[in-house]
Order: sequence, then C-alpha cells, then structure tokens
Amino acid sequence: MQQALRKIADAPWFTNFITAIILLAGVLVGIETYPAMVESHGTILHTLDAIILWIFVGEIVVKMGAEGSKPWRYFLDPWNVFDFIIVAAAFLPFEGNAVTVLRLLRLLRVLKLVRALPKLQILVGALLKSIPSMAYVSLLLLLLFYIYAVAAVFLFAENDPMHFENLQMSMLSLFRVVTLEDWTDVMYINMYGCAEYGYDADSIRQCTNSQPAPLLGAFFFVSFVLIGTMIILNLFIGVIMSGMEEAQAEAAEMDRQEHPDEAATVADDVEALQAQLEKMQDALRALGHRLERKPSENQPDA
Repeated sequence: MQQALRKIADAPWFTNFITAIILLAGVLVGIETYPAMVESHGTILHTLDAIILWIFVGEIVVKMGAEGSKPWRYFLDPWNVFDFIIVAAAFLPFEGNAVTVLRLLRLLRVLKLVRALPKLQILVGALLKSIPSMAYVSLLLLLLFYIYAVAAVFLFAENDPMHFENLQMSMLSLFRVVTLEDWTDVMYINMYGCAEYGYDADSIRQCTNSQPAPLLGAFFFVSFVLIGTMIILNLFIGVIMSGMEEAQAEAAEMDRQEHPDEAATVADDVEALQAQLEKMQDALRALGHRLERKPSENQPDA
C-alpha cells in the first residue's frame, strides 16, 4: 500500500491534476464575487467547492499514506504544513458574519499553486531567505526617513503645512517622494513657495507663510531621492538576488539527494569521457613520435 501511494504521490499526472484543481478553486472564488452568479448558480458552486475540498483532503491522505508507518513525517516539510492548515481551516465552524472569513480562507487555496510549481517554490524561498537582510535594509531606510522627516518639519513646515506640518505627515510625504510619485511637485512647492506653486483655491488658506527656498529645496529633495531611491531601494534588489542564488543552490542540492542515481550516472559519463580523451591524447602523441622518426629513417647513408 505504501509503495502504491508513493507512486501516486510522485506521479506527474497527480501533480498536474492537483495543479488544475487549484486553478479551478481560484476561478470559483473569483466567480463568488459576483452576487448574480452566486444567486443563479449557488448550488453548483457550493457542490464544486465541496468536491475540491475533499480532493485536497485526498491529496493529504495520499501523501501521509506514502510515509507508511510514519505518517507524521508528512509534517516535516513546511509546504505540507502550509497545505494542511489551508485545508483544515475549511472545516472550522463559521456561522453568520464569519462566513466572510471562510471565503477568505478558501481564497488561500490559490496559494497552494506555490506548492505545486517548483519554480514558484524557489522564488518564495528566495524571498523568505531575504527577510533577515531586508529587515536591516528596512531599518536603514527608516533611519533615513526619520532624519529627513524631522529636518523637513524644521525647514518646510511653515511654507508647506500640507506636506510637512508634523512628523507623521512629513514621513508620509517623503514616502511619496521616494516612490517618485509626482515628487517634483513637492520640491517645487518648497523651491518657489506655496503662494506661487502647488496650492489650489481649496488649500491656499493653509499657505499662511510662503517662504521660497530655491537652493535648499532642490538640494534637500534631490539628495533624498538619490540616497533613498537610487541607492537604498536598490539594496532590496541585491538582497533578493542573493537569496535567489541561495534558494537555487539548495534546490539543486535537494534534487541531487532525491536522484542520486542520475547524479552518479552523469559523474560516470564524465569520467568515461575523460578516459577516452586521455587515450586519444596518448594515440596522438604516439603518432607524432612515429612521424618524427620516419624522415630520419628515409635519409640515405653518407
């Protein structure tokens, strides 16, 4: 029985079937966002949802049965734990307003697609590996935000209260700047003064003390964009790429452990090719020596 379940769990058709069911589950959740579709086809939708749920239960049973007398080994894989939690949550007793929570939990089934596609697993693994380093980059970015936000309140609060009236509004405005969302408008308001640029008829009453600062405004915002956007935000990309390399290396190592025979076969083939190359080199060297001796043998005696 264990061998049969193991063959089913490892079979490509089983993986493809589960992937198709996950996609179908995602489509059903999307259909349920249309009240008219639920009202006219509610029975069919609920029936399909129940069938999908029990298919996922069957998947868990097959994979646990494949472990034989040690079914708890199923939970040694974090992805299996993730699948189990998503399926088990569907059996929790939700009533009344909690039905919305149940619908959201059904939406999580789409995330099982990550488990079904190995390439997505590598991407998610890379992101998870990057979290510790991303935390330090985020801390550095937060320090930059805090320093510039405090300075912006001192420098631009009177001229531009709409963006820099207090610390929290200043940090929010700087987030807009670092994402390059019309950041030049914020810069021009403080370069030319709120009375000359940026404040419309509804907000002009907030402009009580227009103080243009052409040089200071330009230097402040350009330096913040250069440091925050061009440097620190690109550190996130570097961290993720490093995590991607680690995840790919781990995936390759796991593949070698799961298929040791294939790895051994490749190694044997390489060794055989090397042996053949050495034989060919020896033959070429011997042929070269023979060619060198022939001219001297054919020369006439003096």
